[in-house]
Amino acid sequence: MEYKNFTTFKVEIDNGIAWVTFDFAPVNVQGLPMLADLNQLSQKLEADKQVKVVVFQSAHPEIFVAHADTNFLKDMSGRAVSRDEVKLLDLQVVLERISKLPQATIAKIEGFARGGGHEFALACDMRFAARGKAKFMQMEVGMGILPCGGGASRMARQTGLGRALEIVLGARDFDADEAEAYGTVNRALDADEIGPFVEDLARRIALWPSESINATKQAVYESIDLPIADALRAEAYWLYQATSQTAALKRFEWADGLGAQFDMDNQRTWPDMLVKVQEINN
Repeated sequence: MEYKNFTTFKVEIDNGIAWVTFDFAPVNVQGLPMLADLNQLSQKLEADKQVKVVVFQSAHPEIFVAHADTNFLKDMSGRAVSRDEVKLLDLQVVLERISKLPQATIAKIEGFARGGGHEFALACDMRFAARGKAKFMQMEVGMGILPCGGGASRMARQTGLGRALEIVLGARDFDADEAEAYGTVNRALDADEIGPFVEDLARRIALWPSESINATKQAVYESIDLPIADALRAEAYWLYQATSQTAALKRFEWADGLGAQFDMDNQRTWPDMLVKVQEINN
């Protein structure tokens, strides 16, 4: 699978990880060219089982991804429409596609991520922000609209209703530590720590079967809005999707047959043993 001919970012594949580096002068604005590139990237990733993790980062020293390009926002209809007439915006469609990728997606944020750039980060599975560099904002309410790339709906799922409304209606910058406290990023890390941390996490996830990564994602996302009984059924469903496509049963047979699970030394070294068990395949 080739990952070339993108105009707003570059892609490097390394040991099951796609490193996607936004580089769209002058400010990584989120316009139609970027949405087209992200759509094309998603199409490739959806069919590529060799890539297990996607890390989004930026070549710009101060910006992760900027807000949505006002060139296409200014052409929006000024007429109110009924719910029956509403169609999803291009930004919503593309970011939803990013959120549903079978790979684990990580946003490594070392600069401004405002408006649509923040919404892009929220569409990723995990977000890590650099202290002293990352800044977040949803400015749309001050422009007379509202976040329209998932910034209202995904934010509330991350933070709860009150915090989401504080962020959106306050329309102010907040930094990496505030984002961690709000729950919009997984962790705030020092600027010299974020690179090694994200790389180590991405490389560890890339060790696991692509099918179990995807099944885990689907079960987690599917369960968000379900009653617990239905959520547990979803877990069971995705469990069987994983066991039918991976070497899980062989690995459990090994653990049981050799008594490995009852060995106290193995209990103490599960993180390392989990890496070694990847050698057992169908």
